[in-house]
Amino acid sequence: MNTKKIQTVYEDQDVIEAINHSKSLDPVIRHLYHTNFDSVTSYIRSNSGNDEDAEDFFQEAIVVFINIVRKGNFRGDSSIKTFLYSIARNLWRNELKRQNRVLMRETNYYEQTEKEEKDIQESIGENEVKDQLLHLLEKLGDNCKKILLLFYYENLPMKEIFQHMGYETEQVARNMKYRCMNKLKGLLNEHPEMKQNFRSLLANG
Repeated sequence: MNTKKIQTVYEDQDVIEAINHSKSLDPVIRHLYHTNFDSVTSYIRSNSGNDEDAEDFFQEAIVVFINIVRKGNFRGDSSIKTFLYSIARNLWRNELKRQNRVLMRETNYYEQTEKEEKDIQESIGENEVKDQLLHLLEKLGDNCKKILLLFYYENLPMKEIFQHMGYETEQVARNMKYRCMNKLKGLLNEHPEMKQNFRSLLANG
């Protein structure tokens, strides 16, 4: 069957009649492919699709069109070419929306996962630093350990620390903190691999 014969034999009404009454739809489907596939392919290609997408969604559009005709819902207000193109376009638009929703869900999932992993890593890092500091403070003795913990962990002002420690004046507490910080700096100089972790603490000491 040549192109001219296909186009001559299958007018729109012939297509409708064939869908409603023919035992085999192969000839009419070949006709629909011949007269509509290129325009649908062009649309899908220009809207983030490829040839495989065009093939799949054109087939789906034909199935939808045949069902509409057999249910008597094709009124013929537009040509079959326009109608079929509209079906394929709507199917592809819905697919793009679906893909976008999936992408957004995946993006949100990975962003949340990355945030959780970062939070865990930061928490582990903070805990490791705290463990290292506690280990060093043990070497400084009870008084230094207590005064530095009150200052850096509890964030207490010196006027409260000297009362906790039982010192006579706030200045005595300050002098004690100063001596303890010098001892801590001396220990860190012996462990340069740990010094980076306490750079801000030493700067504030």
